Amino acid sequence: MVQEEKAIPENVMGGKIQEGSAPDPGILTPTPGWAKAWKIPSFQWKLWSGLVVLALIFIAFPFFFQAIEARNGYFFTDLFLQWLPAYNVSVAVFFLIWSCCLILVFRIFKDPMMMLVTLWAYNGVTLLRMACIGLISLNPPAGLIPLADPITNQFYGAHYITHDLFFSGHTTTVFLIFLCLKKKTDRLYALLASVILGLLLLIQHVHYTVDVLAAPVFTYAVFRLALLFTEKEKQALIPARKR
Repeated sequence: MVQEEKAIPENVMGGKIQEGSAPDPGILTPTPGWAKAWKIPSFQWKLWSGLVVLALIFIAFPFFFQAIEARNGYFFTDLFLQWLPAYNVSVAVFFLIWSCCLILVFRIFKDPMMMLVTLWAYNGVTLLRMACIGLISLNPPAGLIPLADPITNQFYGAHYITHDLFFSGHTTTVFLIFLCLKKKTDRLYALLASVILGLLLLIQHVHYTVDVLAAPVFTYAVFRLALLFTEKEKQALIPARKR
């Protein structure tokens, strides 16, 4: 009895893929699961240590922001804000931030590497932002309308914080989500959200223009460092394609 020959898939260039070889990098492949990630010792300690650092940051938030809120800083001359009328757009800001956060939460619990990179990138950029705020003492822009965010304000220890200026934490968060996401539609939404969010923050006069423009620069730099920090775990989870 003659057995049927098993069909061999072709790649996009028309050549046949050898059985047992790695898939073409242009083809979406399933993300390695948590069971595999948890077998990597370095993944475990980086995840747990990252969560500890995150917890310490959240514990320090109320004390830090109350301290910077009590100090008197410098006013920054911002010609763009002087020209731009102030409006309350808190609802739109709240929606953009937390819709992106929900997308990220949904994705990271299915992707251990995304969670590890996001965790350390967020820790790093938050610590950098706290250092910048501590070193650069600025008073809020003229015409500032306090941002109503019932979720974020819970971490600050006060109803409104107005001296956390350089650089913008809201812009940083959404732009970091854009960098960490992998699905094309997710990334497009987060990128558009970060651009619109930055403009809305200026419309509400919550930040100076330089605060918003600097946020993506610092965020991208820290994100690249987070990728380097987690490269070992990535190679263990997603081995490079055999040549």
